[in-house]
Amino acid sequence: NHFFCNQKSLKQFKLEIISSGSTTGFCCDCLAHICRRKKELKARTVWLGCPEKCEEKYPKNSIKNQKYNIFTFVPGVLYQQFKFFLNLYFLVVACSQFVPSLKIGYLYTYWAPLGFVLAVTMVREAVDEVRRCQRDKEMNSQLYSKLTVRGKIQVKSSDIQVGDMIIVEKVKLATAIFLLCVCVCVRVCVSASSGSCFIRTDQLDGETDWKLKVAVGCTQRLPADLFSISAYVYAQKPQLDIHSFEGNFTREDADPQIHESLSIENTLWASTVVASGTVIGVVIYTGKETRSVLNTSYAKNKVGLLDLELNRLTKALFLAQVVLSVVMVALQGFVGPWFRNLFRFVVLFSYIIPISLRVNLDMGKSAYGWMIMKDENIPGTVVRTSTIPEELGRLVYLLTDKTGTLTQNEMVFKRLHLGTVSYGMDTMDEIQSHIIQSYSQPQRDPQSPKVRKSVSSRIHEAVKAIALCHNVTPVYESHASVNGETESAEADQDFSDDNRTYQASSPDEVALVRWTESVGLTLVNRDLTSLQLKTPSGQILSFYILQIFPFTSESKRMGIIVREESTGDITFYMKGADVAMASIVQYNDWLEEECGNMAREGLRTLVVAKKSLSEEQYQDFENRYNQAKLSIHDRALKVAAVVESLEREMELLCLTGVEDQLQADVRPTLELLRNAGIKIWMLTGDKLETATCIAKSSHLVSRNQDIHVFKPVSNRGEAHLELNAFRRKHDCALVISGDSLEVCLRYYEHEFVELACQCPAVVCCRCSPTQKAQIVRLLQQHTANRTCAIGDGGNDVSMIQAADCGIGIEGKEGKQASLAADFSITQFKHIGRLLMVHGRNSYKRSAALGQFVMHRGMIISTMQAVFSSVFYFASVPLYQGFLMVGYATIYTMFPVFSLVLDQDVKPEMALLYPELYKDLTKGRSLSFKTFLIWVLISVYQGGILMYGAMVLFESEFVHVVAISFTALILTELLMVALTIRTWHWLMVVAEFFSLGCYLASLAFLNEYFDLSFITTWPFLWKVSAITLVSCLPLYIIKYLKRKFSPPSYSKLSS
Repeated sequence: NHFFCNQKSLKQFKLEIISSGSTTGFCCDCLAHICRRKKELKARTVWLGCPEKCEEKYPKNSIKNQKYNIFTFVPGVLYQQFKFFLNLYFLVVACSQFVPSLKIGYLYTYWAPLGFVLAVTMVREAVDEVRRCQRDKEMNSQLYSKLTVRGKIQVKSSDIQVGDMIIVEKVKLATAIFLLCVCVCVRVCVSASSGSCFIRTDQLDGETDWKLKVAVGCTQRLPADLFSISAYVYAQKPQLDIHSFEGNFTREDADPQIHESLSIENTLWASTVVASGTVIGVVIYTGKETRSVLNTSYAKNKVGLLDLELNRLTKALFLAQVVLSVVMVALQGFVGPWFRNLFRFVVLFSYIIPISLRVNLDMGKSAYGWMIMKDENIPGTVVRTSTIPEELGRLVYLLTDKTGTLTQNEMVFKRLHLGTVSYGMDTMDEIQSHIIQSYSQPQRDPQSPKVRKSVSSRIHEAVKAIALCHNVTPVYESHASVNGETESAEADQDFSDDNRTYQASSPDEVALVRWTESVGLTLVNRDLTSLQLKTPSGQILSFYILQIFPFTSESKRMGIIVREESTGDITFYMKGADVAMASIVQYNDWLEEECGNMAREGLRTLVVAKKSLSEEQYQDFENRYNQAKLSIHDRALKVAAVVESLEREMELLCLTGVEDQLQADVRPTLELLRNAGIKIWMLTGDKLETATCIAKSSHLVSRNQDIHVFKPVSNRGEAHLELNAFRRKHDCALVISGDSLEVCLRYYEHEFVELACQCPAVVCCRCSPTQKAQIVRLLQQHTANRTCAIGDGGNDVSMIQAADCGIGIEGKEGKQASLAADFSITQFKHIGRLLMVHGRNSYKRSAALGQFVMHRGMIISTMQAVFSSVFYFASVPLYQGFLMVGYATIYTMFPVFSLVLDQDVKPEMALLYPELYKDLTKGRSLSFKTFLIWVLISVYQGGILMYGAMVLFESEFVHVVAISFTALILTELLMVALTIRTWHWLMVVAEFFSLGCYLASLAFLNEYFDLSFITTWPFLWKVSAITLVSCLPLYIIKYLKRKFSPPSYSKLSS
C-alpha cells in the first residue's frame, strides 16, 4: 500500500510538472522527488514526560518555507530562468559572441540586456528568500514552557520533542501564538473544576468559533506532580483527517490499571490557539507529522498562460529564424565554411526574438500590480505575486470557500415552527409572553392523565429543549490580573448578563442559545457535568449532564441526556438535520413540507425532539455505551449502534430556522461572475445541509434550478450506480460530500469530472484542505482551463496555492490565506472589479505589448534579410553598436511601453456587460492567427522600408543606413499610434519624447549619420514617402475593419 501511494504521488507530481509548461528539468525534479520519498508513518506509544523512551526517531519540530539554501540559490534561480526557451536562447547567442569567427557586433549589445534581466530576478528572489528565512526563524524561536522533573523550563518551539510535557497558557487573540506541536490534553489547570478549556481552530479548519477540549479524566484528579505517575498514550499514526483521533491513555502504576479512551475532544492540533484556561499536554506529533503540515501543499512557481503562449510563439520564431538562415546559406550555394556562415546568420537574425520582450512584460506586470493596488474602488487590495496579473482575465473556474468568504459566519434566529403555528421575527414577543406565563404557573404533574397540550406548554417544551440541547458554554471575563491565583480570579468574575458571552463549536448553536435568552430562558452556567438555566423570574433550574453525543457528519445530529435536579426526571433531547431526524421522530405530516419552505428562504433548519427515560432504561444504556467506548476495533460503529437504540419514536417538538448572513453584495457579485461565463464551485468543510442552504441563499444556485444531492457512496458499485443516476439529470447543480467525492475519484475520476464540469454550479461539502487542492488540480488536468481559488482561512491555503490564480480575503480568520495568496482583497465583492476590469486590462495590454515587441524585432530582421540578399547573401549586419541598443531602448521603448495604459473598454462598461469577459477566455487577443497577422505586417513594412530606401536613394546608396533607420523609427512610432485604442496624455508625451531623443542623438552619431546629408529636403520628403507607404495601407485597413466588422466592445461603446 505504501509503495502504491508513492507511485500515485509520483504520477501526480509528473502531471504537475508537465502542466506547468516546464519539461526541461523533468528528470532532475523527478530524481529529487524520489530521493525525498516520505518515511512510512506508524502508530506510536508515548510515555508522559519521557522523550527518551520513544522507540523511533520523530521529525524535528521546526518550520521551513525556504526554497533555497546558500549553495542552491544561484543554481536554482538560474535554472528557473533558463528552463524557459526564451532566456536559454539568449544565453546561447550571447555566449557565441566569444567565438571570434561568429562575432557579429559588440559584446555589450548581447550581454548587457541579459545581465540586466538576471540581476533584477536574482535581487527579487534574494529579498523574498531573506523574508521567508526571517519568518521561519521567528516562528521556530518562539518560547514555550516545558515541564520537567526539576521544574518548569523555557524551550524553543524547534526543540520540542515527542513525549515532552508542554504548558500552553491562554493567549490573547491579537497576539496569537500557534502551537507547533500536537498535544493530548492531560490536564487543564485554570478550569480545574471542569477540566475543560476552549481553543480556536480558525487557522486549521476555517471555523471561527471556539471549541471545547476536555482533559483526560484520571489525570485531572491527580496531585500537582505529574511525574509521580507512570503512564503512556497509544496514538494512531499521523493522518490527514483533522476531524478525528483515536487513542488510549493507560496508567500502569494504578491497581488495577486505568484505561481511558481518547478522541478528538482530548487533543490540541497544531496551528490552534488556547483561548481560555491553561493546558498541560503531552506532545504526540511534531513537525512534518502534524495535521496542519500534512494538509499543506508547498507553493509552486506559478507561470501565467500568456507567458506559456509567448514561449510557444518564440519557439515558432526560432524555427523561422533557422529556416531563413538555411535559405540564405542555400542561396550562397553552401560554399566555403557554410556551417559557420549558417550560425552567423542565426546570430544575425537573433533580433527576430527580442530580449526586450521579457523586460517589457515584467515591467508591464509591475505596472498592472501598481494600478490594482491604487484602485480606490477596491481599497486594501494587495498584489503579492506580480508575475501573473493576466491570469485574472483568463479564468473559467472559480473555487470559493463558504465560511467567511461568501458568508459573515454570523447567525441570526429567524423562525420557530411547532407544526400548527409558526413564529417569525415579528412575533417573538408572543413566545416571550408564553414563556413568562408558563414559569409563573405551577408545573403540571407528569403523572396526571395525558391531555392535548396547549400552545403555551408546547412553546415552553420547545424553548426548554433548545436551551438544553447544545454544546454551548457561557464565558465570563475575569477582572483579575493575569498572574493572579485561580480562586481569586474566579471570585472576582462578573456574572452579570452584560459580561456573558457564549462559545461553541458551531455558530448555529450560539444563535439558538442567544434566542432562548431573548425570550426569557437564559443559560447562565455550564461545566462538564451540569448546566443551569435562569427563568424570567430569576429562578435557577439545574440539570445534570449524564451523556452528550456530539454532532458528526455521518449522524447529522447531536443529542444530550439530562437529569433535572428538582424532579429527578431523565430526558433525552436531540436535534439535527431533517434528513436524519425524519426517521427518528414520531409520524407527522408537516415536517418535510416546512423544511422545504425554510430551505427555499435560505434558512438553516434543525429538527428538535425529546424522549423521556426511566432510571432502568438509562442504566442499561449507560452500561452498553461505556463498554462500546473502550473498544479498540470498530469503536465508532459500536458506539453509534448503542446510541441508535435510544433514537426511536422520539416526540417532535419544533423546527427552527437560522440565517447565516451573507457578505456584502455576494448575490450581485456571483451573478456578475456567472454572466461572465465563470463556473463557480463552492468547497467547504461545513455540513451538507448548511452548504446547500448557503448555495441557495447566495444565489449560487438559482431559484428555478434543480439540485442533485449525490448520495453517500463507499465502494465502486455504489459510485457507478449514483453516477448513472446523475448522468440522467440535466442542467442541475451538484452537491457532494468529501467522502463520496474521494470514492468517485478513486474509481471513476474522468467520468466524474466530465459530468461535474457540465453543471452550472457544484457544491463540495465536508472537504479537507487536501481535498480542496486536489479538486483544483483535477480541473487543471482534465479541462486545461484556468482556475482561481478564493478563501480566507488557513484551511484554504493549499487550494489557493494549487490554483493558477489564488485570491485571499483578509478577514476574521486571520491573514494566513491572504499572505499565501497571489492577490489579497478585503471583501468578496471586490473580485468582480478585479476580474472584469483589471483582469481584462492586464491580459489585453500584455497581449498587445508582447506582440508589438515581437513585431519590432521581426521588422528589423526582415530589413536585415533584404540587405543581406542585395549584398550577395553576406552575413554582414545592417545596423551595429548603439543603433541596435538605441532602437530597443530610448528610441522606441517609451511609446511601446505606454501600451500598458491602453484600454479597449471603460471600467463601467466592463462591469455593466460582464459577457465581454467570455471573449477573453478564448484567448483571441494572443493567438497564432494574430501572431501571423503581425508577421505579415512586419514582412511588408520591412520590405517596403529597405526596398524603398534602395529605389529612392539609388545615387546615394552609401547613406542607406541613415535613410532606412530614420524611416524605421518613424514607422514604429506611427504603428504604436495605430495600435492604441484609448489615448492617455502620457502616451502623447512618450511619442514626442522618443522622437525628440532620436533627433537630438543625430548630432552625436557621426559614425552612422552624415548631418549635412540628413538636413536636406530630398532626404526629408523621401523618408516621409517611404514611411507613408509602409503605414498608410494599415491605417486604411483598420478603418475599414472598424466600419464593417467592429469588435463587440466597440458596438457597446457606440
